[in-house]
Amino acid sequence: MAEPFTLHSFADAATFNRAAARLLTTLAQEAVADHGRFSIALSGGGTPTGVYKLWGKRPFRDEIPWQQTHLFWGDERLVPPDVEGSNYNQVANLLLPHVPIPPENVHRAKGELPMAAAAADYTEQLKKFAAGTPVPVLDVVLLGMGRDGHTASLFPGSPVVQPEWVVGVMAEYDGRPAQRLSLTPTVLNQARHIVFLVTGADKAATLQQVIFGPHQPEQMPVQRIQPAHGTLTWLTDTAAAQNLTPLTK
Repeated sequence: MAEPFTLHSFADAATFNRAAARLLTTLAQEAVADHGRFSIALSGGGTPTGVYKLWGKRPFRDEIPWQQTHLFWGDERLVPPDVEGSNYNQVANLLLPHVPIPPENVHRAKGELPMAAAAADYTEQLKKFAAGTPVPVLDVVLLGMGRDGHTASLFPGSPVVQPEWVVGVMAEYDGRPAQRLSLTPTVLNQARHIVFLVTGADKAATLQQVIFGPHQPEQMPVQRIQPAHGTLTWLTDTAAAQNLTPLTK
């Protein structure tokens, strides 16, 4: 990848989850100290579930400034919010019952709406939060990576240039066809901090290609994530990082 980044690899899931929870907690505290609120776009999938569980427990639950925290999502399936497979539902089950975040600070994409209406509604939520700035600047964007090199719901073959903030997507991954919404790099790359969580040996070849391979954003959408002004951090386990010897010695 062309932009500078940092990478940290951890030997087991417990250490990985604690490190991710600690980093995000520190970034939340710093954001509130700097400009009075903390905004994060969360990721779906299995990798961040351990982090969300930790956030709902001490010590992290007591250290995060929940009253000033705003939750968004990097992508969402077009399903109702109480359905398994909804990224919002995942957080609603694992985190929200355990923390004192104001309900109005939870900005979910309305997956129960038709695609065009859901995209328009989520864009409007972002506009209100941005309060007149040209593009919303989130404090943290939390992302994962698929074996095919997708991130959020930006899949291989999707347009490289997407001026919209939110796009509707028709995609199938791991046999799960779905209509989805996704934030685009126009928003994602403006974040103050971009944090990737990547685990599993099945991601090792893709991660190697993303970091050391040629820039092919059409085939590897994760390479479209290049922060405009902020930091880029990869947190992995040793299985996912096994092909990154120059970085993990």
